[in-house]
This record gives sequence, structure tokens and C-alpha cells, in this order.
Amino acid sequence: MVDVVRRIQSFNAGRDPERLRMKYRNIRSNPFVFLRGTCHLFYDLLPQDGLFRSAPLTWICGDLHLENFGSYKGDNRLVYFDVNDFDEAALAPASWDIVRFLTSVLVGADGMSASRIEAQTLGQSFLDAYASALVLGKTRWVERDTAQGIVGELLEGLRDRPRSKFLDGRTQRKGRQRVLRVDGKKALPVSDKQRAGITAFMEKYAEEQPNPDFYKPLDVARRIAGTGSLGVDRYVILIQGKGSPDGNYLLDLKEALPSSLMPHLKVLQPKWKTEAHRVVELQRRSQAVSMAFLQPVVVGKTSYVLRGLQPAEDRITFDRLHHTMPELQHVMSTMGSIVAWDQLRSAGRQGSAIADELIAFGQSRKWEKQLLSLSQDCAAQVHKDWQIYSDAYDDGVFKV
Repeated sequence: MVDVVRRIQSFNAGRDPERLRMKYRNIRSNPFVFLRGTCHLFYDLLPQDGLFRSAPLTWICGDLHLENFGSYKGDNRLVYFDVNDFDEAALAPASWDIVRFLTSVLVGADGMSASRIEAQTLGQSFLDAYASALVLGKTRWVERDTAQGIVGELLEGLRDRPRSKFLDGRTQRKGRQRVLRVDGKKALPVSDKQRAGITAFMEKYAEEQPNPDFYKPLDVARRIAGTGSLGVDRYVILIQGKGSPDGNYLLDLKEALPSSLMPHLKVLQPKWKTEAHRVVELQRRSQAVSMAFLQPVVVGKTSYVLRGLQPAEDRITFDRLHHTMPELQHVMSTMGSIVAWDQLRSAGRQGSAIADELIAFGQSRKWEKQLLSLSQDCAAQVHKDWQIYSDAYDDGVFKV
């Protein structure tokens, strides 16, 4: 008990207390949310031999799970479906991402109203598509015109959503102007010091852009989003965009911290200018098209990732009660293919395996049974750790 509790407390030390309380409350809710919020614990479970040393080195997401896939608007204004969180990204064996994703399927089975056998079947669908896409050795992507099934429905549903509706969910209109909606659910108020600092940064940033008026800051709030990153310095910024009230844009500014995989990495990592440069560069390498406004920036002495705000609601809802197994298997196959494409797209860069090595890895498939078996062990450990955490939380150990 002490080990799990101390590791969680140590990892989250120094975070914004208000949002850290939310994180601790959230990860108490169920094992899947706990898995999402304790990536640092997960890698303590993994062996440091066998496939976890010998699998090809790739640029991995580092925190691959069911809810780290979603839609986003690219810098070409088209909508894509891909991995969309690279906070933990690093150079590591390809097997690390795969076993974390498979574990998330098993741990998330209850939330999907899926049986253990069904969860294993879904995991196998992911693996089959991942290996097949590697063998093909050709990178593709998922956008509205190519997406099918549940993913296609998600992207098609975003086609006719007006900007005003999205803005209305995050802001309030005051005459012809908008201000951020500070509701304690998606946003919290900023201090005068924080407002002044972020506003000054945005004004300077705007001056450096081809269209400075577009980036004129109108309002700032502390953003509530994610699970593992709750408590990290993060803001939502309302900017002028194409004009008030309905041409405004929302930006997400998030502090970039070192990857929680670092203590476990045996391979030399590049020397990045800042942690934000690591996150942004690896996201650009992996995704076919980068997110809108994606940039590494520095505010004061702290590095942040700046990007267009992506609605958390624009993700797949996995529910066995409302979707057939073939429908869910198709989603898993899509996700498996995406992971393979992302790894192939970033192949041969700064120490990562070349495409031929990834193709050979996909062809062998001897590793599948081992990863499936290990994911079951990891899922069982996540449940044990969550119970230890829950008991400590209920006893008041995690009061902030």
C-alpha cells in the first residue's frame, strides 16, 4: 500500500491543488480512469527483458489507451481521426505502446459492458490490424471521406456543427462579444497575475504571426481537461480569430513536463530544446497532418504546447449495449492500423527502426501471445493498485 500511495503522491507533487483534487477524485471512480491517470505506475510493471528490449525501437505515444484516440481539426482545416495525446512520447520498443493499449481494453471492459472474452476478442482485432498494416509498409490516415463505421459516424456528425455551437459550449455572449464560461467543469478562473502573464505572452506571440489581429487575446481561464495531466499548468485562451462573436477561436496552452517513461528508458533520447519541443515534434512525425495551431512555446521559463482546443466529446464511445461486436472490432482494427501507420511514418528518425524492421516485426507475429498474456497480468495489477489507492483515498490520505 505504502509504495503505490507514495509513488502517486510523489508524481503529483507541486500541481495546482484545485485541479489535483479533481484528479484524485476522478481516478477513484473506476480502474480504467485510474489506468489513464497513473501512466507512471504502469511502466513500473513492465519487464525490462525479452520483447521489452528486443522489439523494434519506435516513436511511441507512451500513453496509448482507448481514449487517446479522437478527432481533431488539422492545420489544413480538414478533420482527422488519430492518436491525439503525445505528452509521454519517447523512443522506446514498439511493444510498450501495444501492451498498454491491450491492457486498457481489458481494464475498460466493464465500462464498455463487455465480457472478458469480448474484450480479448477486441484486443485481438487491434493486434491483427496492427500487424497487417506493418506488413503492408504503407502509411495511410483516417479522414471523413475514408472513415467507415463508428469512426465514420463520428466524423460525419462534426460536418455540420457550426462554430457558434462549439463556442456557446465554452463561452457566454455579452452583446457582440464573448467571454469564457468559468463553470468549474471545463474551466476555472485565473488569478490577476496569471491573466496578465498569459495575455502578455499572446500579445507578443500575435506580433510574430502573419495576421496579428487573429491572435488578439480576449479572455483566459484555467482549463479542466484530461486525467493524468490534471493539475498541470493549463489554460484555455479565447482569441479574436475571424471576428466576434462567432468567428472567435479557442486555444489550449498546456505545460509540457518530462515523459513519465524516462526512468525506464534504456535507449539514449535526443536532446530536445524543451519538453514542449519533444511533444510537438513527435506529434508532427506521427500524425499524417498536424493539429491546427500546434506549436512549442515558452512563457517565462516554462515550456508549453500551444494548439487549437479540441473538444473532449469528439471521441468514440465504447458501449457494447449500443454497438455490435463487429462494429467495435472495426473500431479496434482502425486503431491498430493507425498505430502502425504512425510508427511507419516516423521510422528511421533519430534512432527509430527503419520500415524494413517494422515490416519484419509485423510478419513474425510470434510476439502476439506474449503481449496478450502480459496485458492480462497488467490488467490484474491495475485492479489491485486501484483498490489500494481507493482504500487510501477513502481514508483521507489524498486530501490536498
